[in-house]
Amino acid sequence: MERVNRVLANEKFQNSKQKIEAWEKDRIFCKHDMVHFLDVARIAQILNLKEALGLPEELIYAAALLHDIGRHVQYADGTPHERASMPIAKEILIECGFDEKETDVIVKAIGNHRTAEIKENRDLNGILYRADKASRACFACKVEPECNWKNDKKNKALIL
Repeated sequence: MERVNRVLANEKFQNSKQKIEAWEKDRIFCKHDMVHFLDVARIAQILNLKEALGLPEELIYAAALLHDIGRHVQYADGTPHERASMPIAKEILIECGFDEKETDVIVKAIGNHRTAEIKENRDLNGILYRADKASRACFACKVEPECNWKNDKKNKALIL
């Protein structure tokens, strides 16, 4: 997990995370913070083990930590955050020692993490999508009735 720890310490990662925190400081709904990133990582790793996919844990954690890292760009100019996250993630991954093939796989999964058509894929794309959706505990959220998510997207029970 050495390279994942490099991601955590990376200046671009930290700067983007701080920008997201600033945009979301008064947000009452789900935040895009380290709790969310780690929830997604851990759920994705559980899916990886449960489905016997054999994906490297470092790739899973790197993808989960970076999947929403462009959220501040979306807040600033409306660019969909999955697209805004891709170039930021690519730079961070390269700086942290991921090779070109690994970087491409992770960046593709980040770009697809909101694409429902890939949700059943038995690869990093599919588990990142599923883990991101499973990470939201709408059933326990005090402000769920005010949330603008469609009811069919809300997690009304534990899923995995």
